[in-house]
Amino acid sequence: MTVLQFAPFSSLVQPAFWHELTSLKIDVLQLSDDSVPINASYALGKSIKDRETGKDIALGCNLTVGGGSFSNDSFQLPPNSVRASGILKNFNTVEDFKASDKTAFFNQVTDEIWETAITKRDPSALTKFLVITFADLKKYKFFYWFAFPAFVSKPAWEILDPGWTNADETFSPDALRSIHQHLQANPTPFFLIKSDGNKAEVGDLEKYQEFFAGVTQSSQAIGFHDPSGLPTNPGWPLRNLLAYLAALYPNITTLRILCWRDAEVPSGNAPWKSRFGTVSLPSPIDKSAARPSAVGWEKNVQGKLGARLADLAPMMDPSRLADQAVDLNLKLMRWRILPALDLDKVSSTKCLLLGAGTLGCYVARVLMGWGVRNITFVDSARVSFSNPVRQPLFEFEDCMDGGKVKAVCAADRLKKIFPGVNAVGHELSVPMPGHPVPPASVDKTKKDIETLEKLIDEHDAIFLLMDSRESRWLPTVVGASKGKIILNSALGFDTYLVMRHGARAKITPAGHQRLGCYYCNDVVAPADSLTDRTLDQMCTVTRPGLASIAAATAVELLVSVIQHPKGLLAPAPKPNTPPEDAASEGGILGMIPHQLRGFLAQFRNVPIVGAAYDKCTGCSETVITAYETQGYEMLEKAFNETGYLEKLTGLDKLYEEATAVMENVDFDEAEGDGDDF
Repeated sequence: MTVLQFAPFSSLVQPAFWHELTSLKIDVLQLSDDSVPINASYALGKSIKDRETGKDIALGCNLTVGGGSFSNDSFQLPPNSVRASGILKNFNTVEDFKASDKTAFFNQVTDEIWETAITKRDPSALTKFLVITFADLKKYKFFYWFAFPAFVSKPAWEILDPGWTNADETFSPDALRSIHQHLQANPTPFFLIKSDGNKAEVGDLEKYQEFFAGVTQSSQAIGFHDPSGLPTNPGWPLRNLLAYLAALYPNITTLRILCWRDAEVPSGNAPWKSRFGTVSLPSPIDKSAARPSAVGWEKNVQGKLGARLADLAPMMDPSRLADQAVDLNLKLMRWRILPALDLDKVSSTKCLLLGAGTLGCYVARVLMGWGVRNITFVDSARVSFSNPVRQPLFEFEDCMDGGKVKAVCAADRLKKIFPGVNAVGHELSVPMPGHPVPPASVDKTKKDIETLEKLIDEHDAIFLLMDSRESRWLPTVVGASKGKIILNSALGFDTYLVMRHGARAKITPAGHQRLGCYYCNDVVAPADSLTDRTLDQMCTVTRPGLASIAAATAVELLVSVIQHPKGLLAPAPKPNTPPEDAASEGGILGMIPHQLRGFLAQFRNVPIVGAAYDKCTGCSETVITAYETQGYEMLEKAFNETGYLEKLTGLDKLYEEATAVMENVDFDEAEGDGDDF
């Protein structure tokens, strides 16, 4: 007689498993090292014939985990396979992984297997496995070590002569076909067989005594789903099956074993692949221990007990690597600092940047840093030689041959920086009040307005980042009409303004303070600020570092608004509110100001709240309603007719009344003979 030898399991980890572990670590586990349940499968053992020698070569005895292993709902059992349950424990650092008490973890899981299988009579626990991991999410390297706990029999089981034989030497073809038919309909790791040689009946392992009641031992057999393809070494699951039977039925000394390996019924006269043999115990099992000792840690590729390494970086699509890496820093914020941060809200926000200059370039870069995937540029200018040093999306070559279109060039550069961004550029002139539209340009102007309206309608947040004051008027009106979040940023030499426009009066709840827009403090309508100006007056002359500060502030303000449950209607802190109180009353990212005025010379920011003005030429209901009802006719008047917007909103009468009051004021002349100066 020969001591029974088993083919150990080998782990087969599909790349999708590591992708799912990455998501689980970042989004669910975060800093937790709690164990999580996983699923695996193992198939029937296979062998292939060597063409040169004609000998059968057994394939691996594999236990496979994949992308669906972490969820019972998404786990799909491959054909001719059975399920195995497991436990995964992921460590936060490689040092913790190396220093972990692996013996204690192994014994804990082994105790659970024994308790479930023997005490609770549940044989499904016999194939339970465990795996410890460390995921280096920056380099996409994964350290892992599988264990397949198997109980040690003392004394060892032996295989009786003549050893393992083909199953069709013991069972008839009809009996084997009936077993195959049953297992195809009910795949199970372990099963019982009673057969007289010509026919067979299959039963559940849990009903051992009832199923074999009155059946002679020569007609009994124990079957299992055998992952081994070796002719004389059954698969690892048989070890625990034998321990299970010996513990529950101490009188057992001999067992007839069917190692089931037939995924299909053989054709013609081909032999069945399943193996059959009889095993026995030379003496009774030692019952002194609470449970038998166990082995099962997998050896690495060097054949030693130790962890393995999966390096996914070389085999991953660089675009996918970049996509996951972009979000990594953002998701890490939620681990310790901002658990309530909703990154999906940010990444799904579609942003329209009106202006692809210094502010536009910096705004786009910070938006990408926040994980925004949809960015659209609008600009009518081309890249000039003065741009690349101040506008980080342009290079020297973009200035050649008259310069590339700024909006298109900026969008292309974003996609080079991060292929996962959906960036588009539109060359478009925004019509402006105080800039009359010549008759020959009416059609083009109408088309530009239609394009701008469509773009604003398709996006969630609109950034006004233009050079001139009047160019911000039309998108202010259109954005207010469509209920969009509008962010305004403007630069001085060493000062800047960042503000969010409030919602229009029509959608502002009663009792809610309506915040003003860019034009609410003006008593005159926007007009031509570019004609007959010197070069320094037409260009934005500003300190080089100011634009990046203002741009980043504008994006951070947008994200704060998005994270607030009221969104566009998020209230601004009241004046004179201490900063710490304003932060606590704001959203999860702190206070959400209406306006921020920065003074670089003093390195100081001043939050300001500006109420909306019912005679505003940009956001008043009078202007918005006129735009919605009259369309281009109203806009054409605003572009061509001086004083139209003042007359529409009533600012002209306000000015006349103020002038009349001033004319009727009596000023007392100073007493004395001499001059006071």
